[in-house]
Amino acid sequence: MKPRLTHPLPAITLLAILLAACGGAGPSTPAAPPSRPVRVAPVALDALADGVQAVGVLSPKNEARLSFKVGGVIDVLRAEEGAQVRAGQQLAVLKQAEIGAAVEQARQGAAKAARDLARVKALQADGVATMEQLEDAGTAAAVGAAALQAAEFNARYTRILAPADGIVLRKLAEVGELVQPGQPVVVVGSADRGWIVRVALADRDVVRVHVGDAARVSFDAWPGRAFAGRVANLSSSADPATGTFTVEIAVSADGAAFVQGLVAKVALSPAVGAATKVIPVQALVEASGGEASVFVLGADGRTARRVTIHIGRMSDTRVEVLDGLQVGALVVVDGGAFLQDGEAVRIATAALPAGTRTGS
Repeated sequence: MKPRLTHPLPAITLLAILLAACGGAGPSTPAAPPSRPVRVAPVALDALADGVQAVGVLSPKNEARLSFKVGGVIDVLRAEEGAQVRAGQQLAVLKQAEIGAAVEQARQGAAKAARDLARVKALQADGVATMEQLEDAGTAAAVGAAALQAAEFNARYTRILAPADGIVLRKLAEVGELVQPGQPVVVVGSADRGWIVRVALADRDVVRVHVGDAARVSFDAWPGRAFAGRVANLSSSADPATGTFTVEIAVSADGAAFVQGLVAKVALSPAVGAATKVIPVQALVEASGGEASVFVLGADGRTARRVTIHIGRMSDTRVEVLDGLQVGALVVVDGGAFLQDGEAVRIATAALPAGTRTGS
């Protein structure tokens, strides 16, 4: 009996069998990169009450700049800055030599005119003087009496008296100094009408402030404490030297011992204007002038695209959007610092850790 011969399989057949044993699968598809967690907020339509910050100096509302009615040399000046004064207290006096001479001259002139009038009346009664001479003498006597009255009035105002109880805010002259009529010598303030803070605002800020707007005033003398204030007055013209407008803020002392000259930090709250598009400040990735960049959630809800927008006014927490976004669009407010344009994202349900890089 002949043995059975076994023929080896062709090499190509062996290769096919091995490939079939391996499943014959092609190259595997790489896994999709993980999405980055972000928090979003909608573009809202709301009124933006942007505040105005300023610095001013506290002073009494009732402030009198006292001066002499006539010019002269200061003889006495009892008004040191910060000193308390009483109503009617004498603060300054001019040298009386020149003023006294003027009063005496007017007195003698009035007396002579009165004697002349009496003499002409007697002569006119005797038929020696005419009626015209009598009328001229009467006019001269009246002029003399008026001149004396004016001289005595001016003499009374060669002394400066405190108009009310208060404090000397500023002393603007010294003893022996020659002052002109009406030149301020002493500034006296009285707190009877309350306290004010005067601040200087630029034109772009003053147009947004109105009488009655609320203000928040703070002082370094009372750290952590805020005083209620309200806009009491707005200047109608700019200061020619600085180009700014003076705004007076009435401040409630609320039991504090106010003194003139305290530096005040004022936060004004202008009345709320018309509604406008606003987004949280945290949504801004970068900003330069009126342009800024934000990330907006795409229509698919899974990608974020970088958008350039134009911004306007800004408050502590929100910024006005002038152009580039529609109301209702979702902007990334947390997690956008490391985003790339078109990157996959997912909305996180909890706040993201501050200062950490989210995602992989």
